[in-house]
Amino acid sequence: MAKKSEEKSVKKEQSYSAKDIEVLEGLEPVRKRPGMYIGSTGVDGLHHLIWEIVDNSVDEAMGGYANNIRVELNKDGSVAVEDDGRGIPVDVHAVTKKSALETVMTTLHAGGKFGGAGYKVSGGLHGVGASVVNALSERMRVEVRQNGNLYSQEYERGKPKSAVKKVGKSEGHGTTSIFYPDKTVFSETVFDRKRILDHLREQAYLTKGLRIIFIDRREETPFYYTFRFAGGLRSFIDYLNEDGDPIIQQEVFYVNKEYNGIDIEAALAYTEGFEVEEYSFANNIHTSDGGMHLTGLRTAITRTLNDFSRSSGYLKETDDNLTGEDVREGLIAVVSVKLKNPQFEGQTKARLGNPEARSAVDTVVSEAFKEFLEKYGSDGRRMIEKCVLAAKARKAAKAAKDTVLHKGALEGLTLPGKLADCQTKKTEEAEMFIVEGESAGGSAKQGRDRRFQAILPLRGKILNVEKAQIHRMLANNEIKSLIVALGTAFGEDFNLEKLRYGKVIIMTDADVDGAHIRTLLLTLFYRYFVKLIENGNIFIAQPPLYKVQKGKEFYYGYTDAEKDALLKKMGETAVVSRYKGLGEMNPEQLWETTMNPETRMMKVVTVDDAKEADRLFDIFMGSEVEPRKRYIQIHGASVKNLDI
Repeated sequence: MAKKSEEKSVKKEQSYSAKDIEVLEGLEPVRKRPGMYIGSTGVDGLHHLIWEIVDNSVDEAMGGYANNIRVELNKDGSVAVEDDGRGIPVDVHAVTKKSALETVMTTLHAGGKFGGAGYKVSGGLHGVGASVVNALSERMRVEVRQNGNLYSQEYERGKPKSAVKKVGKSEGHGTTSIFYPDKTVFSETVFDRKRILDHLREQAYLTKGLRIIFIDRREETPFYYTFRFAGGLRSFIDYLNEDGDPIIQQEVFYVNKEYNGIDIEAALAYTEGFEVEEYSFANNIHTSDGGMHLTGLRTAITRTLNDFSRSSGYLKETDDNLTGEDVREGLIAVVSVKLKNPQFEGQTKARLGNPEARSAVDTVVSEAFKEFLEKYGSDGRRMIEKCVLAAKARKAAKAAKDTVLHKGALEGLTLPGKLADCQTKKTEEAEMFIVEGESAGGSAKQGRDRRFQAILPLRGKILNVEKAQIHRMLANNEIKSLIVALGTAFGEDFNLEKLRYGKVIIMTDADVDGAHIRTLLLTLFYRYFVKLIENGNIFIAQPPLYKVQKGKEFYYGYTDAEKDALLKKMGETAVVSRYKGLGEMNPEQLWETTMNPETRMMKVVTVDDAKEADRLFDIFMGSEVEPRKRYIQIHGASVKNLDI
């Protein structure tokens, strides 16, 4: 089957020439306002240049005209993208009287995606990709292999240096684009290998059988990586689930079928965890905000599992139906649709608006999922047991949540007794230190500035929320105190405007236990208060590790390097004290080193890559031992002193 895919040839019955290129408007606006076309001129916009060129090659593959794409990063800062598709037409365009290649590369909204027979479906809907990349590159060269000949044209900041030329003979067919991002446009021109690999991997999953080769030549030894997945989204599910805790299934559910002109591909599996991972794509574009196709998938899953639950006796006539929330707990699902005229909502194409996509996905998935559950009854029973348990937990969590968030206000639990609150009521001024242990809590309470600093001491290690359902989490006194003190509530009730403290500061000992408590707190914030992280409200205090003293002169060292530098400065006869815990400091020392805004050091907690952070939290805080063991085996040298 793989061999057959590799031997695809150009489809002769469908023409692709200059008449398929439709011109809409000029190119000048791109350099004036690049953010309108690529989102930003930062790192995201820089990588978007690669996505635009790769998307054009993927469109060729989706149409059945290409089997291979190669992406290369070169030492000179350039990027080369090559495919074995039909090649951009080079004949003369009837409207512009120029080569179609030049028209595509130098005219905004010119491409084979607006009319004619260029593409049945495509991701680069606006046809701006190649021309935008050209406009935002210092230099660019495009080579086309067609009919045994090699054609080429070079550009400077979007303007051709000469006409399209035939520069020699060539075998095969396809397009090669080499571009140099313009340093006067982008604040950063260094490409991130991991970001590119993640994007290319995603595209390979979405286009079954497509081979994508990535080469990074920027280092002395080139880095090579090849993606090719015959299983499509089935392989994608396996990848997403490799570090999880899967419910044992005989098969990953998978369907690929065309319905009313829409190609539908979907796959799903369940894990023992509580997190939901849903990915949706339209014409290979990641619709991060979902849309009609994702709604259709959710509807099909919920209805089919409810029908199966009742027919198999798991739900009685008097039982409530499983909700969407119940059936999505622990779900990993991917849906991809390819359609002729997608309607994307928003500038970033984050949501699909086609109503027909919803009904098509619902119909196809409902039918196939029903057959799957009937064929693999044991898998179906495991899924239903998981969903029924989630429903019970949801009801228990609601009761516990009502107790904490609603009844608490009436019963005087709005502020925990252990919280030493601050005097100011202005959120932007207020700080809350979450402190490990009563001893450190006592020092912090005495050393703080009570005008704007609150102290919440914790007793021991909080519950690991990665392994616990919500009702168990809300039964934990330490977590309950923290939730009430924050004031924001959580989940669907979360309200950032009700946050009581602009800075929430984790202050733990500089030892293994302190690191563990810090990790547990970060897990809690990431899972249930991620908006606080995104908003820059969560901080980690940096207490000193050392006090270096000589006579009456003393300094604090926050790292081993600082300690060594102080010893060198003060002489080797200086006395070094190692702080193992915050409780070893008196209130004055704790204020001076860790709490005083004028002298303290703090780290703000950020989530640059939510997906990667989520994966690491699962590995280190999840119930499965094997992923942790595998990670440490691979990254052993770098995790000797692991501190999330």
